[in-house]
Amino acid sequence: MTVSAYIINDPNIHLWNLTSRIRYQRMLSRLGVGNFLNNLKELPSDHSLLVIRGDFLFDARIFSFLLKQTNVVLEVQAQAGLRPVMAHVNSLLASATCEGIHGEHTRDVANLQSVTLQDLSISFSNELRKTDHPYVFPIRENNRVALEEHLFTGSYKGVTDLVTKFLWPVPAKWATRLCARWGISPNQVTSLSLLLVIAAGVLFAFGQFFWGLVLGWIMTFLDTVDGKLARVTVTSSKWGNIFDHGIDLIHPPLWYLAWGVGLTAFSPFISWLTVEITFGIILLGYVLGRIVEGIFQWWLGGFVIFCWKPLDSYFRLVTARRNPNLIFLTASLLFGRPDLGLEAVAIWTVGSTLILMARLLMAGWGKARVGSLTSWLAEIDPVDRNSLAVRMFTNPPVTIK
Repeated sequence: MTVSAYIINDPNIHLWNLTSRIRYQRMLSRLGVGNFLNNLKELPSDHSLLVIRGDFLFDARIFSFLLKQTNVVLEVQAQAGLRPVMAHVNSLLASATCEGIHGEHTRDVANLQSVTLQDLSISFSNELRKTDHPYVFPIRENNRVALEEHLFTGSYKGVTDLVTKFLWPVPAKWATRLCARWGISPNQVTSLSLLLVIAAGVLFAFGQFFWGLVLGWIMTFLDTVDGKLARVTVTSSKWGNIFDHGIDLIHPPLWYLAWGVGLTAFSPFISWLTVEITFGIILLGYVLGRIVEGIFQWWLGGFVIFCWKPLDSYFRLVTARRNPNLIFLTASLLFGRPDLGLEAVAIWTVGSTLILMARLLMAGWGKARVGSLTSWLAEIDPVDRNSLAVRMFTNPPVTIK
């Protein structure tokens, strides 16, 4: 059955520069709901209706949950008791349900089943590598900043590298806010990142390591901003995802190659190393590491290897990826030995790849014994904050009134 959507009580309050109507149009279009009504009389008799209170902010999972069933209303706790805020009904119940939601009482509507947030289970997101509770919050001018903060926090990956996790969140929020306000799209941010990738690589190749690192670190920052901007403004796209992740996948080895080309001297601690051998080690380790991650995700776990056990999530903080490796290169330049930075990247790439290969073997053995693997993030409740891993890699449930 085709679904139409109808929004009532839109407060016209902008969250990340979006009204409720625009936000929910973008969210629901991804679920196949493209017909938004301006008047309830426009509802075709063969359509079901998703009624949404525009003065509430909904977790995307709630839409998916309600669209799987018909003649059901979601109620949330309020001071006066349970308040209906969203419903999915057939056309025969559409008018009565809209009146009931507008009047905050739907119990008199026949054949309408009530559900609450407790009926929705918490879920693990492989894309964002975290577990959290579904939410519904009222939208008011006096809580707008808190709602925007919640949306931004929710857009952040739970398991990532130490630079992205600990250094970038606050400045990334400022930059994301400016981009949303000025109408800058995520793909425009990614395009600027690509230009910085090229410029930094050229500077590295000509031995201009300082300015190359300046541009390189700016690029890593923008690499954080584009994804957050896409999520808070609901503008993620298949092409944007390919564009962003394609750049991320390809450019790090090219930077290391350019760094090696730009070196005027190479005197590593390991005497038999040459620039060519060092880069070969980095490239081989990088490719093997990515292959290991792919094997785990597509054939063993069905999720990212760094979400298997808490140990793997901690390891992701420092795995030999671009940001941790840039720390090596930056430190080596500060000490006046950029050649040692390249050597350090090679050594840590070998170490990281060996650890990943060991974890892959353990995962294969574990799946052979128990039949399936489960992420530790899917087995915990983020309400329980006793574990350091839970505190570090998940967000506690919040209440916004």
